[in-house]
Parts: sequence; structure tokens; C-alpha cells
Amino acid sequence: MQLCWTDIEEIAEALEETYPDADIMTLRFTTLRKWVTELEDFYDDPNRCNEKILEAIQGAWVRLRDEEL
Repeated sequence: MQLCWTDIEEIAEALEETYPDADIMTLRFTTLRKWVTELEDFYDDPNRCNEKILEAIQGAWVRLRDEEL
């Protein structure tokens, strides 16, 4: 499956698989953006990203991790 910026939940799942020990709450948006664009299945234009999208990804990642606890 190819991921784009609007695939918030799927990106969060891929990030959790790739960075299971990441401290999500202190993660800088610049790092989060880099990690998303480096995901194997990510294909979208890196310049289409904005702070609102990154906040949504971070929130989805936090919820995903909370559900796993």
C-alpha cells in the first residue's frame, strides 16, 4: 500500500513498527516529517505536509500506542 499525507492512521502504524521506542511526545515535527518521508511505502510530495498534518499523525500515533498498553 502506498502512503500519502492523508493516510494518518496507516502512517502512525508504520511509524510505530519502525520506531517502537520513540518518545512521541518530545519528537520534533522536523524529525517526524523526515521519518514519514523515509517510510518504505510513502510516496507523496514531501512539500504537501504542514503542521496540522503532523499534529494529526502524532495524535494518531499516541492513541495507537495507548491502545497497545
